[in-house]
Amino acid sequence: MKLLIVIPALNEEQSIESIILRTEQAKKYICDNCKIDAVHMVVVSDGSSDNTVSITKRHSDKTNLIIFEKNRGYGAAIKEGWKSVEDADLFAFIDADGTCDPLFFSELCNMIIEQGADIALGSRLNKNSEMPFVRRIGNTLFSLMLSFVANKRIKDTASGMRVIRKSAINKIMPLPDGLHFTPAMSARAILCEDIIILEKEMKYLEREGASKLNVWKDGIRFLLVILENIFLYFPNKIFNAFACFCLSISIVIIYSPFIFYLNNHFLEDWMLYRFLVTALFSLISIILFSISHITFNVVSFTLRPNSKQKKSILYYIFEHPCSIIIAIFCFSIGSLLIFNSFWDRITTGLTNEHWSRYITMIVLYLSGTILILSFFTNKILKLVKHRLTYLKSIN
Repeated sequence: MKLLIVIPALNEEQSIESIILRTEQAKKYICDNCKIDAVHMVVVSDGSSDNTVSITKRHSDKTNLIIFEKNRGYGAAIKEGWKSVEDADLFAFIDADGTCDPLFFSELCNMIIEQGADIALGSRLNKNSEMPFVRRIGNTLFSLMLSFVANKRIKDTASGMRVIRKSAINKIMPLPDGLHFTPAMSARAILCEDIIILEKEMKYLEREGASKLNVWKDGIRFLLVILENIFLYFPNKIFNAFACFCLSISIVIIYSPFIFYLNNHFLEDWMLYRFLVTALFSLISIILFSISHITFNVVSFTLRPNSKQKKSILYYIFEHPCSIIIAIFCFSIGSLLIFNSFWDRITTGLTNEHWSRYITMIVLYLSGTILILSFFTNKILKLVKHRLTYLKSIN
């Protein structure tokens, strides 16, 4: 079994020689302590303008060197290094800044080989870590965000020391070229049910030289790539959260007029504005719940076709034949609310029905329409799924 270690480097003249020598010395230890027969090292200079390339060339007997004339990004460097050695069984990378110990690759390889992991990473969030406090906070927040939508969790979403099983590469691709390569990989692995990702605490030292990470700029980029992957695998949870928020607002706004009506059996004109805002947020929440269920089905049919999904209440509201019954009920109640007004309009040409009935009717009619449209949209998705399944079976 062959392990490929890629070292992406951008202006790391202070530490590149040290990490090359340490990795070279670690090769025998890695082979002796796990079922690895060979370790190959590749340094990728990502547009370095200092002495990184010249220093690396001194050690051409220990490592291959790939040179990017212009900066293409941390992730691009790792991916290019992986492409350069196609016969490796395990693909790894380690930062060139001297913060991680190459000997720890033996631990990560054993997690892949013995524990069946697809991705193993070294966690910097422990008492022996010298990670700056701000970056600790960011990693913790990103971890909690992913844990909110997935059943798996890792503490260090941006670790720069990992080993990946060759068969898992295509499952996590495509990944970005920049520094957000690692959080994107973590998000993809945590959210994808077919990938097993494990982590183990490792010692983490203060880096040599200036950091390339901009806490705010790259932090926002990390956040966006994590949200992007959440929308890719679990969009329904995001839409459900916003839908519940809008529904809560509508309940809070209408609560006072509702209690007033129960006590006095009439509504005052100033309550019109509350009715309108409640109607708005109620309809937005229904639309969001509908989109949530539709996107859930799209993702289930395409990215998680083999997973067993429990039928949620949204299934019965937007996909089950019950949705048609609920829609008919909405249309019926809405019609009854304004029937007298409609009849008076036909027979006398006048109507004095209260505005609250018309607003409620509009909400009910639109809700029924959304239910019917959602029902047929989900039916179309099922037809597409069955067609694609058939086409796949004959190819």
